[in-house]
Amino acid sequence: MNTEKSEKGGFYQPSTSKELLPHPPGLVQARRYSTGPIFRKFLVLGSFSLVFFLLYNTHSISFLGLKKDKKYSESYDSYIKRIEEGYLAVPSAESALAASRDYATHPHLAGAVEDFQDAKDILALFQSEFGISTPTTEPIYPAGSPESREATLSTTSKLSKPAAWVDIYYPVMNTGNADGMVVELLSESDQPIWKADLVEDGDPRDETAAKYKHSVPPFHGFSAAGEAIGQLVYANYGTHDDYNKLIGAGVDLKGKIILARYGANFRGLKVQGAAEHGAVGVLIYSDPRDDGSVTFENGYEPYPAGPARNPTSIQRGSVMYLSIYAGDPTTPGYPAYENATRVEPTNIPNIPSLPLSWANAKLLFEEELGGVPEGTKLNGRVGSRKVRMVNDVDAKVTPIWNTMVAIPGHIKDEVVLLGCHRDAWVMGAADPTSGTVSLHEVVRGLGALYKRGWKPLRTIVIASWDAEEYGLVGSTEWGEDFADWIQEHVVSYVNVDVSVSGSRWSTSASPSLAHLIQRSARDVPHPTDAQKTLWDAHFDIGPYEGPVDAEFARMWDKMTSDEPRIGPLGSGSDYTVFLQRLGVASSDQGFGNTPTDAPYHYHSIYDSQMWQEVYADPGFYKHVAVAQNLGLLTLRLTDSLILPLNTTQYALELDSYVDTVIKSTYREEILPDLFPLRRAIAKLQDASFKLDEEKAAAEKAFHKALKKISRARNPRAIRRIIQWIKEHLGISAPEVQDLRFGAFKWMSSMTESSFSEAHICESRGKGPLSDFIRAAKRVRTANQKLMAFERGFISEDGIKDREWYRHLGVAPGKHLGYAPTTLPGLTEAIVYDEDRELAEHEAARLTALIENLADFLEV
Repeated sequence: MNTEKSEKGGFYQPSTSKELLPHPPGLVQARRYSTGPIFRKFLVLGSFSLVFFLLYNTHSISFLGLKKDKKYSESYDSYIKRIEEGYLAVPSAESALAASRDYATHPHLAGAVEDFQDAKDILALFQSEFGISTPTTEPIYPAGSPESREATLSTTSKLSKPAAWVDIYYPVMNTGNADGMVVELLSESDQPIWKADLVEDGDPRDETAAKYKHSVPPFHGFSAAGEAIGQLVYANYGTHDDYNKLIGAGVDLKGKIILARYGANFRGLKVQGAAEHGAVGVLIYSDPRDDGSVTFENGYEPYPAGPARNPTSIQRGSVMYLSIYAGDPTTPGYPAYENATRVEPTNIPNIPSLPLSWANAKLLFEEELGGVPEGTKLNGRVGSRKVRMVNDVDAKVTPIWNTMVAIPGHIKDEVVLLGCHRDAWVMGAADPTSGTVSLHEVVRGLGALYKRGWKPLRTIVIASWDAEEYGLVGSTEWGEDFADWIQEHVVSYVNVDVSVSGSRWSTSASPSLAHLIQRSARDVPHPTDAQKTLWDAHFDIGPYEGPVDAEFARMWDKMTSDEPRIGPLGSGSDYTVFLQRLGVASSDQGFGNTPTDAPYHYHSIYDSQMWQEVYADPGFYKHVAVAQNLGLLTLRLTDSLILPLNTTQYALELDSYVDTVIKSTYREEILPDLFPLRRAIAKLQDASFKLDEEKAAAEKAFHKALKKISRARNPRAIRRIIQWIKEHLGISAPEVQDLRFGAFKWMSSMTESSFSEAHICESRGKGPLSDFIRAAKRVRTANQKLMAFERGFISEDGIKDREWYRHLGVAPGKHLGYAPTTLPGLTEAIVYDEDRELAEHEAARLTALIENLADFLEV
C-alpha cells in the first residue's frame, strides 16, 4: 500500500504540493514545552556523547582503512564524505536483482507461513550484515512480553552493539475462501444466467503467476462476510463527489449493488460511501481507461505477451476505512497483544465487497448497463436485473511479525528509524518487494560501514513491517506499543514501500525534510543517464505512446507540475502512525507510473518478478538509486552534528496551507477570521529564523572548540576523558543524579601533569575542554528543539470524527484516504461541516498551537 498507487489518482483536495523554499504544511492544538528532568538528563548525556563521538573519530587509530596518528585530525566534513562514498559504493544492481528473485517468487500474505519464514530470513540478513551472533534461542518475542519490551527500550539505554529481533502482534484479520465467492447475474425469476469466474488466468508465460494463481483468492482485506442481492448501479470512482452527484440526480442507492472503478480515492472509502447511502454491496474493478497510453485499444498486447494490462488481473486490497484510524480494528490506540481487550471495530465495512477483473466488469457493463463506459456517460445507470454477490471470508486473531534491528549510536537517545513493509497480497514484486530489495541494499551498505569501523552518531533502528496491506497494521501496533519511547527519541522516520513500479521518481515528506531530500537526490546518480541525478528523474516518462482517456488526462494534469515537488504525506503506508499520530518528521519515496508506462498490475498475481524485470526496472538500476538515496538520507540524519531538519521551510509553508483553506471555501460566510492565525505563523517564522542563526552559530562554535581540543598537548588526558565518558554513557539517573557534576568532579581531580584543571573546570569557564563541552551542549539544545518541532503539531484531542489522527497540520483526506489534506480540522469544518462556529474553534486551536510552538523555538 503506498501513496503513489492507483487509488491516489489525482484528486488532491484542499491541499497542494509546493516547490521547495517558502511554502506549505499544517498544524495542531497548543502544547506546552518544558525542559523537565528527562529532557535535562538526555541533554547532558547527549552532550557528553557528542564530545566522545568527535574525540573518538578524531583520535582513533584507523577508520575505514585510513591510518592516522596523534597529529592527524580529519575534518568532520571530510569524515562524513568518506563515509557516504563508502556507502554509495555498496548497493549494486546484481545484488538487488538476486534479492528480488529470492523475495518476489513466492506469496507473502500477512500471517501466512511464508510470511513468517520471510520474517526469519530478514532477521538472518540483519544478523549477518551487522555481525550479530545467532543466539541459541530465536529472538522472536510476543509483543508485550518483557523480552519484547526490553528489545526496543534498551536501544536508547544500555545497548552497546547491534541487536536484531522479531516482535509478534496479534491483530484480527480475514482471509478469503475462493469456493465461496460469487458474483452472478440473475434472471427476472432470480435464476443465475451468468457467473463471474473471479479468477486470474495465470498465463504460463509468467511462471510464478501461473504457479501461484490460486494461492491467494481475490478478496478484500477487512471486508464484511455475507450475501447481497440488488440492481447494479455504476458510480464511476465511488468518490464522495460521485455519490453526491448520483443523489443529486435522483438516483436511489438504497438496496443497490455499486459497481465502481479503482482510482481517485482509497478503496475502503468507496465501500464506506456506498454503505452510508444505503447500498448493500460493492464491486470494484480495474478500468483500462486509467492505464494511460498503454492499452489494447492503442495496439499494445496484454501482459505477458505485451505491456498492456492483462484483462483478468484483479486488484486485491484492504477496504478498511483508513481515514478513521489505522492498525488492528479491534485495538484502536493501543497494541494488539495476544491477550488484548478488543472492541467492536468502527473502521471496517458492514456490507460485502469484492474485487473484479476488467474482463468480468466489461461483461456486466455490456449485459446490464448498456455498454462499456466512456467518460461519465454511464454514471448512475441502474441495471434492470439483479446481481447476487457472496463474500466468503473468515476473520480471526492472526499473528504477524515485525523484524527489527538496532545499531546503537554514540548518542543513544536520538534514533533514526527506517522501514519498509514485507507482506504482499501475492508475490508483490513491486509492492512491497521492490522496497524490501532497496532496503536490503541499504542494510548491506550500512553493514559494510559498520564492519569497517563506523559507528553512527545517533542510533539507527531498521524495521521490516508486517500486515501493512491490511491497514498499516504492523507499524501501527508497534507505534502504539512504544508511543512514549518514539516521541521521546525518534528524530525522523524514513519510509520506503514501492520503490519501483514505473519511470518517474517522486517523494512526499514533512516540509522540514524537503531540503535534505532534495540535496541527497542531487547527490545520487540518475539510474540510467550519467548526465543527470535522481532529482532529475522527477521528469522521467515511460517508453510507450498513444492517446489517453480525457478524464484520466485531466486527473494526471492535476497531480503533476512543471517543477519538482516534495508534497505533504497523506496515508497509505507505514509512516502514518509516526507522522500523524506521534508527530515524527517522515518521508516516503519511489519510482511510480506515468501514462506512458506499462500498467502496474497492482495487488495482482501479475505484480511478478517477470513483470518487474521486463517492464518496471530492466537491469534493476532504479532499485539501486532508491537504495542509495535512502542510505544518504539515513546517514545525514544520523551523523549530522546539527539535525538537518528545516523548521523555516515548514513555517513558511504554513501560509500556503492557509491560502489553500481560503481557496477551498465554497461559502465565504463560513470562513472565520484568519488574521490571528496568520500573525501566529509570522511569529513562528521569526522564531525559526532565529533558530537558524543559532544552529549555524552553535555548529561554528563546536568546530572551533574541536580544533582547540584536538591541539591539546596531552593526548593521554584526552584518552582518559574519552574512556570516562565511554564508561558512563549508559549510567541511569538514579546512579548518577547529575552527570555534569560527576564528570567535572572527576576531571578536576586529575593532576596538573595529566591535564590542567583550568582546561576542564566548567565553573571557571576557561580552557579548550570547557569551551568544547559548552559548545556540545549548545548543539544538543538546538537539536532537541528541531527533534521536537513536528511533535508540536500533535493535539491530544485529535481531528473531529477521527480522533486517532492527531496531527492538525496534515492528515489523509477524510474522503480520500491516500491523498493529504493540510490543516485538516479547519478545512473539514469549512468544506464538509459548513459550520462557522466549528471553523472558528479550529482556527483558534491552530493559532494557540503555533504560538506555543513559536515560544518553544525561542533561543
